[in-house]
Amino acid sequence: MKLTDLTSFLDSAIPLSFQEGYDNSGLQVGLPDKEVKSALICLDITDEVLDEAGYNGCDVIISHHPLIFTGITKLSGRTVTERLLLKAIKQDVAIYSAHTNLDVLGNGVSRKIAEKLKLNNIRTLSPLKNRLLKLVTYIPENHLDKVREAIFNAGAGIAANYDRCSFITQGTGSFRGGENSNPYVGEKGKIHFEKEVRFETIMFSHLKDKVIKALLETHPYEEVAYDIYQLENDNIEIGLGCTGDMPEPLEEKDFLRSVESVFTAKGIRYSKLTGNKITKVALCGGSGGALIKDAIASGANAFITADVRYHSFFETGNKMIIIDIGHYESEKFSSEILYNLIIKKFPTFALRFSEINTNPVNYL
Repeated sequence: MKLTDLTSFLDSAIPLSFQEGYDNSGLQVGLPDKEVKSALICLDITDEVLDEAGYNGCDVIISHHPLIFTGITKLSGRTVTERLLLKAIKQDVAIYSAHTNLDVLGNGVSRKIAEKLKLNNIRTLSPLKNRLLKLVTYIPENHLDKVREAIFNAGAGIAANYDRCSFITQGTGSFRGGENSNPYVGEKGKIHFEKEVRFETIMFSHLKDKVIKALLETHPYEEVAYDIYQLENDNIEIGLGCTGDMPEPLEEKDFLRSVESVFTAKGIRYSKLTGNKITKVALCGGSGGALIKDAIASGANAFITADVRYHSFFETGNKMIIIDIGHYESEKFSSEILYNLIIKKFPTFALRFSEINTNPVNYL
């Protein structure tokens, strides 16, 4: 298949609009029309990973961490990033990355590590805000099914574990066509009353253009009336971090040993023990220090994340323990998420997990 088939799917399944402002997810290197037959999935792009892709004949590398974070004005091999870019281009290997947009998915990085710990009742810790829109439009009764299905098929109407969500109110619309109009019903120059329904549904902001296009293509009227409202509702299934309940309470030391085993974490840092059993856990893959207050507010006894600063370990107020397992350790399961998404959509596409440990941190 063409690279664009793969990247278009990933752009939709892991929306680029969900990424943080500093991020650079999406296609990093490669021509969209390039034919691809296999992909290598990894956490980081390194020399060894590029060699691995070449040795195994992989046309594209799909990583969690982007190779390019900031603008590049020259490509002369002066920096590590430039050298890796040049190497990828010479090898004709495309690079695609899904970073913070993968972090916030309902089935994203934090939820994956919660599943590894076998937590129950998993919920988003810090829901994504200001990404929901409401669409209101008015449809002739006999065209409702056609227009509604097109809108739903474009991705609207999803609320947590439910889809095709909407509200419908019957009413009467009125209009009068001008001299240059071509009305679907009624006569121009005469006021017309038509039985219509007010149709309301919600959508993520990145789907706006796609949904409106579906509406306009299936609605019978020459001029389609619709309104779009910005919603302040939290996206309870989308956001950073998550919380979950332990299958059974554990003493803090036993929990730390369990975390060390699950994540193969060789250098765990943790705050002062509280003496309480661990019953509820908050997690955030990657650098989650900014969510410490959210974790405390959630009632968690422990917060697992990475890259916690020295002074942040004081913020717990002895209400929970902070456990820093390392950035690589907290995100290494991102490859499994990417694999499962892709193989479900393209079951015959060859996928390979990288066997390279790209963790740049070493421990004595």
